[in-house]
Amino acid sequence: MGLPGPLVKKLTAQGISEPTPIQSHAIPHALDGHDIMGLAQTGTGKTLAFGLPLVAGLMEQRGKPAPKTVRSLILAPTRELVGQIKDALIPLVAGTPIKVGMVVGGVGINPQINRLARGLDVLVATPGRLLDLLDRGALTLDQTRFLVLDEADQMLDLGFIHALRKIAGLLPAERQTMLFSATMPKQMEEIAASYLTHPKRVQVSPPGKAADKITQCVHFIAKAEKPNLLIELLDAHRDELALVFGRTKHGSDKLARRLEQAGYAVAAIHGNKSQGQRERALKAFRDGEVTVLVATDVAARGLDIPDVKHVYNYELPNVPENYVHRIGRTARAGRDGMAVAFCAPDEMGELKDIQKVMKLTIPVASGRAWEELPDPTAKPQGRKGPARGAKPGGGPRRRRRRGGGGGGSRAKAA
Repeated sequence: MGLPGPLVKKLTAQGISEPTPIQSHAIPHALDGHDIMGLAQTGTGKTLAFGLPLVAGLMEQRGKPAPKTVRSLILAPTRELVGQIKDALIPLVAGTPIKVGMVVGGVGINPQINRLARGLDVLVATPGRLLDLLDRGALTLDQTRFLVLDEADQMLDLGFIHALRKIAGLLPAERQTMLFSATMPKQMEEIAASYLTHPKRVQVSPPGKAADKITQCVHFIAKAEKPNLLIELLDAHRDELALVFGRTKHGSDKLARRLEQAGYAVAAIHGNKSQGQRERALKAFRDGEVTVLVATDVAARGLDIPDVKHVYNYELPNVPENYVHRIGRTARAGRDGMAVAFCAPDEMGELKDIQKVMKLTIPVASGRAWEELPDPTAKPQGRKGPARGAKPGGGPRRRRRRGGGGGGSRAKAA
């Protein structure tokens, strides 16, 4: 593919000999100096798709970076993803003078300021902490010639749009930029226009498509019964790693305590946990000391733990694309995986949105779909009456079971 020989040898030493589709499409364009707009789901090899041409370009540069400068910048939405990108790049630059560093929130800023004082070839950062450091004068971006935005759509979801606009204004016009995203929301067009110049567009799997080896199912179950059903399903594979997704920080902690009482080795990660707590929880999960990890969507992107066999959507996400990212934590690197969703009455809207995005109907493991009913408090709208399930002002819908059926012991059939 035109990569430098020493870089190919490093890949061979890691057992990597064949590029993934996103790597095959992106790397040749990137090596030719083009800007890249890459659309691909997590778990498709995006880190090396931008990491390899980035390192190849740095290998051609002479001298050291000036103090308080970075030759290349990689922006990612979460601390976990920043750490994983750095860990993936370190073996590629081993034995070279190329220096890689990372900056994230949740840890002391002074050691990061001291590290940046010497200059870096590659800086991997979250946008918020990067702006903090720029405001303090700890670094400048006027010598940054390579820029990567990874999981750009999640950066928008997390509210980094203003930070990205500000960072864009601090970068040199003469640079190469690679933007990777799993989806293309409307705001992404604005970001792409701000950052990219005549980009080459590469896409390997359509947005909303999950890995082929993920077996999916849904349980229609009352909210109060979810903990019992989860424990019942987890009991069937106590020795296998399971990732459980909830919506809120408080709810995730509460569920983790419930599972701990049931005898599981469990940990929780979310935005209120310190960086050290999150890293310790992930390491314990990766090492098998913890077999159940309860997480909010902070963990949905970029986490590469190949041995995760089961993903539980204990609560369905508000953003349908996040379902795809959540279940993408299983079936990594060609393995099989199981994705189980729980759907309470007030989550039917989320389930329908998920199935619309994925262009499929998730098989039912137990229970029957909740039926939307008109709200008796809604005012009639002409002869047709109120829309099914609608409530003036966008209020919550009332739903009920269409017939019986519940999770309970029948879930074992899944």
